[in-house]
Amino acid sequence: MATLLHIQASPRGEESFSLRTAEAFLESYLESNPGDRVKTLDLFADTIPEFGLEVARGKYKILHGLEQTQEEKQAWQVVEEAIAQFTGADKLLISAPMWNFHLPYRLKQYIDVIVQPGYTFSYSPEEGYTGLTTGRPAMLILARGGEYPAGTDASALDFQQPYLECILGFIGFTDIRTIVVEPTLQSGPEMAEQKLAEAAAKARGAAKSF
Repeated sequence: MATLLHIQASPRGEESFSLRTAEAFLESYLESNPGDRVKTLDLFADTIPEFGLEVARGKYKILHGLEQTQEEKQAWQVVEEAIAQFTGADKLLISAPMWNFHLPYRLKQYIDVIVQPGYTFSYSPEEGYTGLTTGRPAMLILARGGEYPAGTDASALDFQQPYLECILGFIGFTDIRTIVVEPTLQSGPEMAEQKLAEAAAKARGAAKSF
């Protein structure tokens, strides 16, 4: 039995195009993998560790081989728990909208918490950076109000898909699949629903082999 972690990064609930597409993916996935388990992390409803002073101090004490204070240990333990949930999953699904050409701030906060040396990547002068989160696939389901097709001037404004694919690759993912829902705003509601239906169909098909 595999565990799929769904990181949900939209606050809009059933109005969210990324979430609605993800739901189509998950429905098909569970039909094809009835023994698997889906865990959902709703970044706008669940608690994400704050990366404040005690956490930062605790991190750098680990990096420099120094003893943490009790407060720093407690703060860092929360980070370790978030990392363990992430690395403990066999498969990853991230559903997210584009905000200001990038990610919702809660998703960026989560990434800044879990991408840590010694946990999700390592570094040595001889080998450089090495991703530690290996041997599992990732599915990205991304929604955007406009259109940012590759090879166009608009694609230069897309810091959503390239960043997510880059940071997941950095920590060790080599099998990263992406479904994009666009445009969800600029061409009106009828076109948005059409694009949603197309993306949901792709998601249902992709889920069967995920």
